[in-house]
Amino acid sequence: MIVDSHVHLKHGDIAKTEYGPEVIVKVMDEVGIDKSVVFAMSTSTSRSIEMALEAHKKFPDRLIPYVYAIPSYEKIVIKEIEEAIDELGFKGIKIHAGECTLAEYVIDPVIGLAEKLEVPCLIDCMGRYSDMERIVKKFPGAKIIIAHLGKYLCNDETLIEKFIALATIYKNVYLDASGVSLVHKIKEAAYKVGSDRIIFGTDGPHEEPSLEQFAKNEINKIKSLGLNRKDEEAIMGGNIVKLLKI
Repeated sequence: MIVDSHVHLKHGDIAKTEYGPEVIVKVMDEVGIDKSVVFAMSTSTSRSIEMALEAHKKFPDRLIPYVYAIPSYEKIVIKEIEEAIDELGFKGIKIHAGECTLAEYVIDPVIGLAEKLEVPCLIDCMGRYSDMERIVKKFPGAKIIIAHLGKYLCNDETLIEKFIALATIYKNVYLDASGVSLVHKIKEAAYKVGSDRIIFGTDGPHEEPSLEQFAKNEINKIKSLGLNRKDEEAIMGGNIVKLLKI
């Protein structure tokens, strides 16, 4: 089974690009992805819940909803996040450092809630190593998925190696392999951290070179590593299935 653990209904790009669930599932069908984790960013937590819930209801066997955690001046969002998980069946939480500070007085209640409810947090920390080190130390029971091996399309091997090292020390850390330009570092992470804590994702949909080809390219990154079948299958879907208990 191939499970894409990182799919945007709404992106954080300049255009705040949106893709409906029908488009996402069409791409999945064309490239052989069985299930996808979906979420929306660049919007409120309440709107992210609406979008992901609508997508899940349209394709309940294909699309797995995450709630987007972002502070609001209008109301406290912790209750919204908890209700999405407890009452609506959302399976995880997405956090993006580009829209939400990772300072303890803002984000720690969200991480603490994830730890209590036993759901993972997928965090795009934008390379902020010290913030992630603090979080994984403080919340040893929280399952933290660090997006992009630490930083999207990062060419700084030293920085990526720091995140790999963090995952070798802290067993609650998982590494998301989407948007990784230094592909050999995925293989290095699989050997050093263990293939059971590396998770496949596309960070799609993206239109360049095409929706389908973008997804295929991310799949081929993993398949090009020359891992044994068991390790490849774990990364491509087995690990996130276990983590989400689905």
